[in-house]
Amino acid sequence: MTKRNHMKTSRRGVLKALAALGVTYTVLPVLSRQARAAGEVHYHTWSGYDAADLLKPYTEKYGGMPEVSHIATEEESFTKMKTGWSPDLIHPGNYNVHRFKNAGLLKPIDTSRLKNWENIIESVRTDDSCVVDGAQYMIPTEYGNSSVIYRKDLVDEADLNDPSWGILYNEKYKGRLANYETAAAVVQCAALVLGYDNIYTLSDDQLAEVKKLASKQRDLLRMYWSDATQLEQAMVSGEVVAAYGWNASLVNLKKAGLDVEMMVPKERMFTWIAGFTMHKNVKNEEAAYDLIDAWSSAESGAWLMENYGYGSTNLKAYEVADAEKLAALGISDPVAVLDNSLFFKSLAPEFEKKYQTLFTDVQAGG
Repeated sequence: MTKRNHMKTSRRGVLKALAALGVTYTVLPVLSRQARAAGEVHYHTWSGYDAADLLKPYTEKYGGMPEVSHIATEEESFTKMKTGWSPDLIHPGNYNVHRFKNAGLLKPIDTSRLKNWENIIESVRTDDSCVVDGAQYMIPTEYGNSSVIYRKDLVDEADLNDPSWGILYNEKYKGRLANYETAAAVVQCAALVLGYDNIYTLSDDQLAEVKKLASKQRDLLRMYWSDATQLEQAMVSGEVVAAYGWNASLVNLKKAGLDVEMMVPKERMFTWIAGFTMHKNVKNEEAAYDLIDAWSSAESGAWLMENYGYGSTNLKAYEVADAEKLAALGISDPVAVLDNSLFFKSLAPEFEKKYQTLFTDVQAGG
């Protein structure tokens, strides 16, 4: 599975898992076209990112929600836009910005028109995935992590003294471990444990060693999970004590009363960044900038962190959000978190094919 599909699954899994635990979010009713016409913006985003709590300044100014369409996969959205479909604002992962821009779909964003620009973490807003040819093509608004989530009450403390992805290969926990059912997770995590720093461009010799370790892990796993709810249920029951997981699962498990944590491995955790891009044919620039401002505000960022567990890129959000919740999520210091992260990258086609073949062989018992 590509990183684009990883993003799709994570958003769907978040909302499904939240619903399973009785947690809901509010979406304002979509108003008639006539009622929305003055401030209409077509916002193409992930399910859940159209929560009214993330858009309050916009809805207060324009009297209702923007037009919203949901991303199924970023590949599908890209294909539709190339045929002429043109939502005003798109909320992709940073790894897609260059591709969208090179296809002639985007226009640069004028940061002088954004109220929250100076509060966005500098290392993120200046990342070369957001700035192309000297122009700002993405306003990064949030980030999320993939790392080891573990039951503190069921994992030996001695195994946490040197935090590492290696815990997912520890024979002591045979039958009580889980990994995400994607080639990226299986291959790249094994590569980190083996000490490889070129995890997105592994050589054939390195892949042979990765396959050995991945095959060992397969025999230790309780399961490969494909849905966050599946993993969370297994951790609640105690069937799984350590697993590859996401921020939202950490939030859900803590809400369920479990003593769980997300590890900061010595090899580093994985991080994705997402945010706003503007279509070249944007129809109402003023309203589009207002929507970006609303979503990137400190208040919206605080709500995002407290309810979804993802990190805001607005530093002021950390002054607004509940300090105890941020500490529990391990994101009180976002700069430190990002400095200790490995940012997801799209694999070149030849490597994606090799990684998928390896994972398929491992799953088949090879």
